[in-house]
This record gives sequence, C-alpha cells and structure tokens, in this order.
Amino acid sequence: MNKNSKIYISGHKGMVGSALLQKLNILGYSNILVKSRTELDLRDQSQVKKIFELEKPEYVFIIAAKVGGISANMKYPAEYLYDNLMIQNNLIHFSYIYDVKKIIFLGSSCIYPKDSPQPMKEEYLLTGPLEPTNEGYAIAKISGLKLLEFYHKQYGTSYLSLMPSNLYGPGDSFDPSHSHVLSATVKKFVDAIMENKEEVLMWGSGIARREFLNVNDLVDIMFNLLDKNITIENFINVGPGEDISIKELAELVASLTGYKGKILWDTTKPNGMLKKCMEVSKMKSLGLIPKISLEDGIKQMIVDYKNIVLKNNLSPEK
Repeated sequence: MNKNSKIYISGHKGMVGSALLQKLNILGYSNILVKSRTELDLRDQSQVKKIFELEKPEYVFIIAAKVGGISANMKYPAEYLYDNLMIQNNLIHFSYIYDVKKIIFLGSSCIYPKDSPQPMKEEYLLTGPLEPTNEGYAIAKISGLKLLEFYHKQYGTSYLSLMPSNLYGPGDSFDPSHSHVLSATVKKFVDAIMENKEEVLMWGSGIARREFLNVNDLVDIMFNLLDKNITIENFINVGPGEDISIKELAELVASLTGYKGKILWDTTKPNGMLKKCMEVSKMKSLGLIPKISLEDGIKQMIVDYKNIVLKNNLSPEK
C-alpha cells in the first residue's frame, strides 16, 4: 500500500475506523475515501455499487458494523444479524467486482463456541453451539470471514480476516444503550465518584473472564500486516492472549478512579460466555505484539470520559 493508494475505510467515525484514519493521516496517506451513514447506507446494495463504480478503491477496510454489549445484543438480535450481514456482503461482493487489491475484515472473538476449549485457537471455529446472548452478531461475523474465504478460493481475491478480542480505547462509546463492558465499567465508577454514590451495581456475578485489546494496538497490527504484505490463510486471532475476570476488572477500575465504596453484583443478569481468551501464537509468529498495558489503557479511558463530561458541561448520564 503506497501513499497514493485509494483507501476506503468503512465505519470511519467508530472507535477502530477513527483510530485507523488518524494513523493513515499522520503517516501521509492522502487518498482516503470515507462516507458517513447519511451519505452511504452500507446495507443498500445499489448505493454501495454506485460508490465502488465511481471511486474504485484499491484497499477496503470492512470496519463498519452494528455493535453493542450483552443487553443490546439480546434485545435486538435480528438487527445485529441482518445489518451486519448486509454491510459486509455488499462490501465484499463489490470489492471483488471492482478488483480491490486487498480487503481487510474485522470480526470478533465471539465467533467461537460457547464451550470452546481455552485459550481459543482458530481451528475451534464451528466446533460447537454459540453463546446465545450474542448469537446474531457472531453468526454475521462467521459468515463474513467464510464469504471472504470462499471468494478467495473461487475468484482469487486477496484479504485479511482479523478476529480481535474485546476492544477499548479512544473513541469508545460511553452510551449505556450500546457501550461495551470496559467503557461501561469506567463510566459507572467515574459517575459514582461524581455523584457521591456509596455503591456501584455491576451485571452478573463477576466470574466471567474477558480479554481486552487497545484499539491503537489493533490499528498498528493491521497496518503492519499490510505494510509487510502478509497473506494469512482463513483468519487470525488478534489480542494480548491474557484475560481478566469482570470482578478483577471492576476492582482495577475502582482503584484507578479512586472509588472507595462497595461493589455489588446483580446475579439476575447474564454473565455471557464465562471465559473468552484467544490463543494468539499465529499472531506472535508474525512478530505482532500488543504494546499498551490494560492499566495504562484504562487510565487514558478514565481521562477521556471525564473530558467528555466536562466538555459537555453535564452531570454524568443517568
């Protein structure tokens, strides 16, 4: 990928897309195509076809997706399946039709079976039933990586499918309706301090374990794979290869925010998949290692959320 290559970043306003756009701009890539949701509905085949026909991108990043936490996934499973299928199907198909040099597709660690052996190796895909709390989203992402695999086998298209662990970092959402576990946890404890609350209520029992990857580490890994022109068969896990329990996470965030009150657990709420840690030897064999520690990443997220509250001159969201 050279500095003049036509690069299309779908989902450029999201956490990953905005981090990638920032990195490419800093490095001097000047021919970048972005479209907002109002300018381009990626679920609409005719609109996607028109953009590819007009712009003819050389590299396509399939980052745009409908994403959210357990609550949103359970409440809107149809939308999580339909929207994500339509977005990725259109982008993959027209990348093939208009001779895109390389497609980069982002999936998720939720593609693995609910009772997958741990840590989860790439070969464990489709070896058992999925976690029901995010089944729609997982099926969509599995379909995307398989569609790319089949287009490569049948038509010779070039692609990279990356399955990152739970992402967090700059640009993450703190909206309670679709925030992820780490941003939601940071918000809860910062809000509790600002509102002088003596208790913080967390979902589940706290025993579930999750693995977290800073978005800037993911972007660096994506860029390194492209820069080295590495071809990966099927897909690759991307993450630190280490997990932490939600209870430990809550205690860490409490400590870093300076919260001194009680942490309570609502065990009527689902835990989701109890353990979800990926095996990343394939990633490491390519010389790719995440650099940002979880503690440092959380410290920055706390600062980011406080700045959002101060910028808007608002009390914490209820």
